[in-house]
Amino acid sequence: MLSKIAEFLALKRSMAALLLMVVFVGMGEKLAERFLPKYIEVLGGGALAIGLLNGLDNLLSALYSLPGGYLSDLIGFKKALVVFNLFAMAGYFIVIFFPCWQAAVIGSIFFISWDALALPATMSLVSKVLPDKKRTMGVTMHSLVRRLPMALGPVIGGWLIGSYGINDGIRYSFMFAAALAALSLVMQQILMEEDEGAKDKKDIGAPWRDLFSPQLKILLISDILIRFCEQIPYAFVVLWCLGDKNSMIAPKISAFDFGILTAVEMAAAIIIYIPVAHFADRGSKKPFVATTFIFFTLFPPALYYSQTFAALVFAFILRGFKEFGEPTRKAMILDLVPENHRAYTYGVYYLIRDVIVSFAAFGGAFLWRSSPALNLFTAFAFGVIGTVFFITAAKEEKRAISI
Repeated sequence: MLSKIAEFLALKRSMAALLLMVVFVGMGEKLAERFLPKYIEVLGGGALAIGLLNGLDNLLSALYSLPGGYLSDLIGFKKALVVFNLFAMAGYFIVIFFPCWQAAVIGSIFFISWDALALPATMSLVSKVLPDKKRTMGVTMHSLVRRLPMALGPVIGGWLIGSYGINDGIRYSFMFAAALAALSLVMQQILMEEDEGAKDKKDIGAPWRDLFSPQLKILLISDILIRFCEQIPYAFVVLWCLGDKNSMIAPKISAFDFGILTAVEMAAAIIIYIPVAHFADRGSKKPFVATTFIFFTLFPPALYYSQTFAALVFAFILRGFKEFGEPTRKAMILDLVPENHRAYTYGVYYLIRDVIVSFAAFGGAFLWRSSPALNLFTAFAFGVIGTVFFITAAKEEKRAISI
C-alpha cells in the first residue's frame, strides 16, 4: 500500500532527499527572513538599508538562476545542491557571528535567494530520476512541500523573537537554520543518487539562441506577459484590502482578515496540486498551463470588483487557483529544453523572465499612483494578451533534441 502511494506521488529515494532538503533549508530560510527588516532597523540600519535588502532579494532571485543551472550541469545536481547548501550556511554564520546591520545585508546575499539558486538543479534532478509520465507529479510535490516552511518558518521564528527579543531571537533563528541545513546535507549524502554532470566542459554554456526551441520561446514570452499581470499589482494588493484611500472596500478589513485571505489562497493552491498533476502527466500539458494563465488574468478584475470580505474570499480563491498549472508549466519547460543542457537552459529561462518582469513592479507603482483601477486593468490586459498568445501559438512538443 505504502509503495503504491510512494509510486503515485513520485517519491523515489532521490526525490525524498530533495523534498527533505526543501523542508530543512527552506525552513531555515523562512525562520528569520520576514523579520530581517526589523532586525536591520533595531541595529541602526535605516530605510535605505531595508530597501537595499528588498532590492537584493528581487535582483538575486533573477541573477542566481543562471550560475545555479550552469554549475548543476557542470558537476551534477547532487554536488551542486551541496554547494548551494554550504553557500546558504555561510550567510547564516555571517549573521550569527557579526551582530550588525551591514552583516545582515551581506549575509542575505548568501541565503535570501537560495531557492532561485537551487531551482535549476532541482528541476534537473526531477528530469533525470523520474520518467516522463511522472515529471509533473515530481514538480508538484516540490511545489507543495515548499509551502510547509513558508507557513511554519515565520511562526517558529516569531516565537523565538517573542521569547528572546529581536536581537537574540534572530541569531537563534539562524543557528537553528544552520543546524537544519547541516542535517539536510547528511540526508542528501545518504539518500540522493550520484550524478556525474557533464563529461565534456565544452558542452556547458551553449549559445542561448541554440537552447531555445520555437515552442520554448513561445512559452517564455507568454510567461513574461502573465508575470506582468501578476507583478504590476502584487505589492499593492494589501493596500487595496487594508484601506488605501482609493479603495472601494467598505468597511476596510483588518490585518488579521488579510491573513485569513492569504490562508484561503494557500489552501486553494494545495487542494488542486496533486489531482491536477495526476491528469497533466496522462496527456497534454498545454490545457493545464492555459488554465493557470486564465486564473492569473482573472485575479486583478476580481480584486477590483470585490468590495466586501466575502467577495475578497472568492478573489483570493482565484488567486490560489493560479497554481493550477504552475508545476505543469515547469514540467513543460523540462520537456522543451535540450536534454544535455537541462539545468543551464532552465537557469537562462528564469534569468530572462525575471529580469524583464522586475520592471513590472516599478511600472506598477506609477500606475497605482495614477489610480488603482489603471493598475489592475493594465495587469488584466497583459494577462489577456499572454493567455491568448499562448493558446493560439503554443503546440505540444514532447522533447527538444540534444545539441
